[in-house]
Amino acid sequence: MFAALIILPLIGAAVTWLIPFDRLRPKILSLFAFAHLGLTIQMLSFTPPESPGGWFHLDALGKIVLLSTSVLFLTCAIYSIGYLFYRRERSNRVLCVGLLVCLSAASLVTITHHLGLMWVALETTTISMAPLIYFNRNARSIEATWKYLLICSVGVALALIGLYFLAYATIVARVEPSLLLDDLIRDAGKLSSGWVHAAFVFLLVGFGTKMGLAPLHTWKPDAYGEAPGLVGALLSGGLVNLAFLALLRIYQLCLATKEILFFQNALIVMGLFSMVMAAIFMARQADFKRMLAYSSVEHVGIMAVALGLGGKAIFGALFHILANGLTKGVLFLSSGNIHRSYNSKSTDHVRGALRRLPWSGGLFLAGFIAITGSPPFAPFISEFTIVSSAFIQGRMLIGAIFLTSLAIIFIGMAMTVLPMVMGEAPADSETTSYRDTIGTVGPPFFLLLLVFVLGIWIPDPLMTLLRDASALLEVHK
Repeated sequence: MFAALIILPLIGAAVTWLIPFDRLRPKILSLFAFAHLGLTIQMLSFTPPESPGGWFHLDALGKIVLLSTSVLFLTCAIYSIGYLFYRRERSNRVLCVGLLVCLSAASLVTITHHLGLMWVALETTTISMAPLIYFNRNARSIEATWKYLLICSVGVALALIGLYFLAYATIVARVEPSLLLDDLIRDAGKLSSGWVHAAFVFLLVGFGTKMGLAPLHTWKPDAYGEAPGLVGALLSGGLVNLAFLALLRIYQLCLATKEILFFQNALIVMGLFSMVMAAIFMARQADFKRMLAYSSVEHVGIMAVALGLGGKAIFGALFHILANGLTKGVLFLSSGNIHRSYNSKSTDHVRGALRRLPWSGGLFLAGFIAITGSPPFAPFISEFTIVSSAFIQGRMLIGAIFLTSLAIIFIGMAMTVLPMVMGEAPADSETTSYRDTIGTVGPPFFLLLLVFVLGIWIPDPLMTLLRDASALLEVHK
């Protein structure tokens, strides 16, 4: 069954590549995405046993990220049918194939416990998404693509050096060399402390670059700003979670080596710095898609701070994987609709979206309210859990910086979003053929509904899954 999760999207990619009709490919993409979600639900309900050798195992952490990724991917795939109808001027073959290859690699990240194989899968997601950022094929998109490839590849290369150091630590300790997580955890007490410290630094910087933690975030504004809305949704709500899962694996190892305080402090510093940087650059952001990129920088910072705090904040971090991923889907898909209608990402030209696009404008406004941690949406639950944990632990300075950053970001986003959606469209606004349809507003509306429901009620199976995942990241004294 593990193999099916990886091979199914690859079969879909091959079928999609062979199909000569642009209008048919998004439907095939959606069909395989639906099959992938069905397989995911089956694996969550009846988890297969660990593979021989321990290379593949779907634990609670992997389940959360796999579920979030599969739901978001299916929603984006369905959205692509309506979206690509308005982009008939260019072929969608590379887009559809790249999405399915990325889904296959993302699935591999969630189920493998071999850190080397996880690294390969993460790099595959980076490479497969690069041509999709270049979908618009203009000077700015090619610049964004190269920046994304260069910075993310350097980050993943640093993570590879970290894995080399980790492997060398096993050699110095005279234990069986291995990059299997279970083997490393078993032998953690024997590993060389110096080499382990060096490995953790490189792994944090490497996977932090993939997540977009400041100051390693510089690829995000360009990539998110130039990519199609559905690609931005998967970058911000999907690939970020995969990189965070890699950090969770390293966190598990840190717990076993008793070096967790060093790693936690580094996470808190980088997380708070990310939130502060997002607050600075969010103010009066003229490009609303770049604004969403800085929002992503903020939220990866929130997850890093939560992981660094430990305790009850761990539950908040894991719930935020779902809350942030789904809400980012609402924002990026609805922003893609607004972009199509106005043929502009500039707030100088985009005004009165609620009048021109009542559905997309309303979804974008609701997504803004949700992503800034307002009740009754899911991000409020995760962010409240995290900040309350900081104060309960007596870490007042961390809690104060956290809350101050959230407040400044709320004001900064409001100054961009409210003028966009309120008022009248400019008289010189360009008229385009785009109109809201069920195909382009249905998927983000479905995601918003999920975000709302999770904000007022967490189903028992999901609550059990979150608690099981939190238990894997608890400090055992």
